[in-house]
Amino acid sequence: MSITAAQVKELRERTGSGMMECKKALVETNGDIEAAIELMRKSGLAKAGKKSGRTAAEGGIFMQMSDDGKLGAMLEVNCETDFVAKGDDFQDFAKALMQKLLDEQPGDIQSLLALAFSGDMDVETARKALIAKIGENINVRRFAIYAAREEGSRIGGYLHGSKIGVMLEMKGGDETVAKDIAMHIAASRPEAISEDDVPAELLDKEKEIITAQAAESGKPPEIIEKMVGGRLRKYLAEITLLGQPFVKDPDISVGKLLDGASATVLRFERFEVGEGIEKAEEDFAAEVMAQVQGA
Repeated sequence: MSITAAQVKELRERTGSGMMECKKALVETNGDIEAAIELMRKSGLAKAGKKSGRTAAEGGIFMQMSDDGKLGAMLEVNCETDFVAKGDDFQDFAKALMQKLLDEQPGDIQSLLALAFSGDMDVETARKALIAKIGENINVRRFAIYAAREEGSRIGGYLHGSKIGVMLEMKGGDETVAKDIAMHIAASRPEAISEDDVPAELLDKEKEIITAQAAESGKPPEIIEKMVGGRLRKYLAEITLLGQPFVKDPDISVGKLLDGASATVLRFERFEVGEGIEKAEEDFAAEVMAQVQGA
C-alpha cells in the first residue's frame, strides 16, 4: 500500500525517529501506525542490546534541591561522547530522572530503573529507547539522595559545569557557606571530613609507607618516630576537609572557616564524570576508515 507523508510525519512526531526509519516501519506494517511504533520499539531494544557493551565514560552530573533545602539529589548519567551529552535528548532524559529521584527516592539503581517513566515505559526501557535513537550507549551509573537528618541542617551543593558535582549536608551557616564548602570539595577532593573519619586501613597503609621512607634516612629511632608523626599529620591535613586550606582563602583552613560561620559539615558526596571508568584509547582515523569501508 501507499504510505502518505502525513503518516510518516505523525510517526516521526510520536517516536522522534528519522524519516526513512519511519517510512520503512510503516511499509512493513502496511501503514498501521500503532504496529509501526511497536516494531520500532522492538528493533530499538535489539540495537540497544548490541551497544550495551561499549564504553560510556562521558556524560554529565545533574543535581536538584527542594525549595526548602531539606532534600537534594545528585545523579551521574554516562554516554560515549561529549557531543551527545550536550544534546537535548540526553539532557531531557537525565533531568526527568532527577525529578524521579526527588519524587520517588529509590534505594538503588535497580529500583530507579524499574520506576515508571513515560507512558507504558519504565526507566530501563526508556534508556534503551534513547540508545536506539541516538546511537550511543547510555548508562545510569550512580546517584545520591540526601534528606536533612538533623534539626537545623540544610542540603547544599555545587556543580562545576556538568562534569563535577558535590552535595553536602551542613548544620548552621547559610546557603552561601554551604555552596563555598561544596565548591572547595569539588576542587580539593577531600577523602573524609575529619581525622576521625579517615578509614583505619588507609591510615595504616600511609603510615607504613611514611615509616619505610623515614627509615631510609638512617636517623635514630626517636628521630624517625618524630618524622613519621609530622608527616602523618601533614598527610591528614591534606586529605581531610577540615584540615585543608580553603580554596578561596588559603590562609585559613576549612575547619576555621566553618567555626567562624558556626557551621558543621555532617556528610558530603563528590561525583566526577567517568571517574574510575577505564576509557579505551581510540584511533579515530581507523574508526572513520572502517565506517567508510563498511558503507
